[in-house]
Amino acid sequence: MITDRLARALDDRLRLSPITRRALVKVFPDHWSFMLGEIALYSFIALILTGVYLTFFFDASSADRVYRGAYAPLDGATTSAAYASTVRLSWDVRAGLLIRQTHHWAALVFVAAIVLHLARIFFTGAFRKPRELNWLIGVTMLTLALANGFTGYSLPDDLLSGLGLRIITSVVESIPLLGAWLVSLALGGEFPSDEMIPRMFVAHVLLVPAVLVALVSLHMGILVRQKHSQFPGPGRTEHNVVGSRLWPSYTLRTLALFAWVLAVLFALGGLIQINPVWLYGPFEPAQSTAPAQPDWYVAWGDGALRLFPPLEFRVAGHLVPAPFFPGVVLGGLTFLVLYAWPFVERLLTGDRRQHHLLDRPRDHPVRMGIGVAALTFYAVLTVAAGDDIIARLLRVPIYDLLSMFQVLVLVLPILAGALAFLTARALHRGGAAGVGELTRADLRRAAHRSPHPPEGEGEPETPAPDRPGERIELWPEGDLWHWRYRDEARHLVIGGNRALRSKEEAISASRLAYPGVDRVVVPGPPPAPPPGPIRAALRRWGRAAAVGSLLLAALVEKRRDRRERERVDGPTPPEPAEEAPTGDGRT
Repeated sequence: MITDRLARALDDRLRLSPITRRALVKVFPDHWSFMLGEIALYSFIALILTGVYLTFFFDASSADRVYRGAYAPLDGATTSAAYASTVRLSWDVRAGLLIRQTHHWAALVFVAAIVLHLARIFFTGAFRKPRELNWLIGVTMLTLALANGFTGYSLPDDLLSGLGLRIITSVVESIPLLGAWLVSLALGGEFPSDEMIPRMFVAHVLLVPAVLVALVSLHMGILVRQKHSQFPGPGRTEHNVVGSRLWPSYTLRTLALFAWVLAVLFALGGLIQINPVWLYGPFEPAQSTAPAQPDWYVAWGDGALRLFPPLEFRVAGHLVPAPFFPGVVLGGLTFLVLYAWPFVERLLTGDRRQHHLLDRPRDHPVRMGIGVAALTFYAVLTVAAGDDIIARLLRVPIYDLLSMFQVLVLVLPILAGALAFLTARALHRGGAAGVGELTRADLRRAAHRSPHPPEGEGEPETPAPDRPGERIELWPEGDLWHWRYRDEARHLVIGGNRALRSKEEAISASRLAYPGVDRVVVPGPPPAPPPGPIRAALRRWGRAAAVGSLLLAALVEKRRDRRERERVDGPTPPEPAEEAPTGDGRT
């Protein structure tokens, strides 16, 4: 009662009920790929929850401390306060190791979910107008997630993270004229400085998370304002969203996903060891450790540094060292291409329309080939970051392995991109439902620039003069008429919701859904082949089994009702038999 009165009082003053009603009826698509963004969001929430716990015990200082704790090999050793507090957190604080490892696993899952979410958006064309701003926000969140993950990885001040910090410092210093100034500004002096851990701590727990929270809020606000994109399908148009309402179905589903994400993260944190800093030892500038690999999301940069040849030269008397190209240029080009891609594709295709329906990856073979080639390129760089471990496991010389990776990083992306392009084109031009149904003839036709039209396709249709590439196709099927929308520019086909009784009704329905588009009559799809003898027999047996089960259910229900009546009213007494009358009228 108190809660109800409080809600009514707030609504009387703020008028929240209309906003709440509109929010609760918002529709979200049901496709599983839309949950990748929610996994990233829930991993970020897990990062915040576990990070708050860790801040109570972590000492962000480079000052000397004597470790006194349960880890005997370091008991009595003098280390930095950051390293000593990390070891104490792992060995002496109750649930400290669980929370610390869960925090680390949540960071890995957070970045992985963002990358997969961006890949889904890229391959389905969800970055097109009017969602370019959300794409830019997503790429910015990826950049900040990488930076925040690296600063958190470096805070314990152990030997492995210190080596990684030394590498990234060298990459920044390789920038001509500005590099040394940028390092001094970020670290408060030359590496290693007494200010670097406090500054990284402030950036890791305050600055970057605050910007991420603001960007996540802006990202979701734009999503609500613009409505969700969706895949083409029956009843789905550019003007509606088909799926589940926010309350109650979508809310229950997303809360279940939140519980699963937390359960998996805490299971990883409790069962799988990660970043055991007590084994690496404290950071010493004169020492290094091998094998040494960073977390996966920055391993591609380490792999590029290992594979790129030691090329150095001077420009106007200033040395451009070897780390500049694989570290600064490659990283800068990576994010520059990500930021510019929506506008580059719009410039190349000339498509400036708004899009609320997504593409299938097969419908854009060029985009598919470029995306697969880029992912393969960075995958090879990520694997190359572990070349020392691979060389030790395979017992091969590491320089031979480096030569092999240098060839693979140039050849494998081209082959993978070409194969993805041909496969997507074959799936788009042919009638195969999946990759497993493709034939050699499909791939051969995909390799040609101008494919031959399939037999029985009919005469070529005339596109709309005012909107090139778009048309409404009409065809009769018995006494009914069907229609579908086709867009050659986007390789998009959307069927009508239902059959209509006349051609005029079909034209009227299509004009209501897609005004201003020309209409042409085309041959309809070929009729479905008759079922084989086995399928026909199964259908007959299925119908007979269904009828029999219904009759049996009716008999069982009738018998159950009779028993229930007997249980309530008692058994029905038998009716007395009639006696025959006697001759005098008496019975």
